[in-house]
Amino acid sequence: MDTVELARLQFALTAGAHFLFVALTLGLATLVAVIQTRATLTRSPVHMRMTRFWGQLYIINYAMGIVTGIVMEFQFGLSWSGLTDFAGNVFGASLAIETLVAFFIESTFLGLWIFGWNRLNRWAHLALIWVVTLTAYASAFWILITNGFLQNPVGYRMTGGVMELADFGALVANPAALVAFGHVLGGAMVVGGFFMAGVSAYHLRRRTTEQDFFRKSLRIGVAVALPATLFTAIFGGLGFETLQPAKAAVWSGSAENMARAQADMVARFGPGDYLPPIGWVQGAGMTMMILFAVMLFFSAASFLFMLIRPVVRGFRLWHWMLTLMIPVPFVTMIAGWIFREMGRQPWAVYGLLKTSDAVSPVSAGQMLTSLIVFTSLFGVLILLNYWLLARQARRGPDAAALGAVEQAPVVQPALTF
Repeated sequence: MDTVELARLQFALTAGAHFLFVALTLGLATLVAVIQTRATLTRSPVHMRMTRFWGQLYIINYAMGIVTGIVMEFQFGLSWSGLTDFAGNVFGASLAIETLVAFFIESTFLGLWIFGWNRLNRWAHLALIWVVTLTAYASAFWILITNGFLQNPVGYRMTGGVMELADFGALVANPAALVAFGHVLGGAMVVGGFFMAGVSAYHLRRRTTEQDFFRKSLRIGVAVALPATLFTAIFGGLGFETLQPAKAAVWSGSAENMARAQADMVARFGPGDYLPPIGWVQGAGMTMMILFAVMLFFSAASFLFMLIRPVVRGFRLWHWMLTLMIPVPFVTMIAGWIFREMGRQPWAVYGLLKTSDAVSPVSAGQMLTSLIVFTSLFGVLILLNYWLLARQARRGPDAAALGAVEQAPVVQPALTF
């Protein structure tokens, strides 16, 4: 493999891994905020325990997502200096805002939420988790503004062969970004809903003593998963309206459409192969569609099942299947991400900068070393995150340290004679 292929593989693996953390973080943050709102309004002890349990799982995943995000950022300078030199003056603005939101505002308020249990007014504490959730949305928004610019460059001018930001409003209003933002948020809620329902089903299947706790959690997860799946599909359909011509031609599977798209691109940009990888685009797209149908059918059936109390409590086959469904939304989101990103090839900035021109001037050996280091690090982080989430999820709500009331030490009275 040459330097370009190694750089692409490295970024695909690391960005895809980070994307999984982001999806669960967005979904769980919203669910935790909703549950805490219910607990605050009603003073329900079970909903407050639910907030602590699911909140602790959210914090574990958030911490790992921050680590992977920081590591991934290094690749822009290490592997893609050609991209940053050419277009960094444009998308650097949105990345800077995202960094400010995620690493200053979101992390600060999350810290206050974690350490503010039993110390802050309950309404102030509730406000903190909603600020955390909204800033998480804002972080995802600015990342997708950046990605949308690479997919559909707008709001720029060329100065001396380098792109400069000319219209910030056009950058923010880019339809390739806004539609993707809705699609990703919906997908994150699908991930969070199936995760909550699957973990709850695991405990119900094992005849846990926390029946009320996990019945309520399961119902919330299922109630979110079905509308979120439909919401995601709507924005996914709108996304097909923003496909680049070559990508749309490949997805259609029509040899005539592909030949026409290739001829149009040659006429515009000169000789070259301008069709994205056909197998990857079609395979990822079909995987996404098939798994969407599976999730839609299963979430609809589960929505009916959850209305029947004996089924929620004792239908063990359904519990098994709900647990097995946990990874399906993750796989679907990765397939969608591959479909979106591979369909942009051979462009780093569509129509303006080829991927081969965006790579840093390093040798294949140096890039291979970087690939091994980054992939190994991300592999360890993924395994660690899985182990921590699985362990905490299995241990149940009584093991949640988040918000636990500290017990005062017992002082033995002194003996007097």
